[in-house]
Amino acid sequence: MNRFFVDVDGRDIGTDISITGGDVNHIKNVLRLKVGQEITVSNGRGRDYTCSISELGRDEVLCHVEDVNDNFAELPVEVTLFQGYPKSDKMDLIVQKMVELGVCRIVPVFTARTIVKLDAKKAAKKTERCRIIAEAAAKQSGRGIVPEITEPVTFAQAIEMAKTLDMNIIPYEEAEGLAKSRQIIADVTAPSSARRSLGVFIGPEGGFAREEVEQAMAAGAECITLGHRILRTETAGLAVMSIIMFSADRDN
Repeated sequence: MNRFFVDVDGRDIGTDISITGGDVNHIKNVLRLKVGQEITVSNGRGRDYTCSISELGRDEVLCHVEDVNDNFAELPVEVTLFQGYPKSDKMDLIVQKMVELGVCRIVPVFTARTIVKLDAKKAAKKTERCRIIAEAAAKQSGRGIVPEITEPVTFAQAIEMAKTLDMNIIPYEEAEGLAKSRQIIADVTAPSSARRSLGVFIGPEGGFAREEVEQAMAAGAECITLGHRILRTETAGLAVMSIIMFSADRDN
């Protein structure tokens, strides 16, 4: 069933819903939905509403709520990805796939080895594009929220943001000890774990500088290995998030 998000600012969504913005054109002219057809509307806070379309207006689509259910697509651990800014359009792929896998927030980070140079205007444009991609991926994968995409930050700013989380991990190609790395992931994803927020640091092309890894570890991050292969920046985060998703997900 087609999924759409509405912002209700914490209010009860009521018995009728108004959909506005770009989704109106998508419903009317792309999907060509008709009055009476059913869609799913999410309030972006983990609640899904099965609705029937009652009116197709010029600037809004009115829907009547038929049923209300909790959304169980969210992981019990909230994951923030601190992604070293990659070249080209790799960030588009990273955002799309990480949202599908369950990440809650993506923070683009300019590191010592970041190749991309963006002025404020270009950075804002890329951020907005990533937010659009994140919403589309959230709809496609049945998420109960649209993950946050922040403005790019420096590595030092990322470290300060990470300090507010329960735990942080940083995969590093020079790290050793697969057993220890497996145990760290198991600990943070266990049902009994009190750690409900996790930061994952992924370097750009060329990885993190040793000084950055040391800075992250000094701030409490656990350095882990992903095995004996060197993964690209667009692969490493997906590998980590896949492991976290499979380990942390619970039966409804």
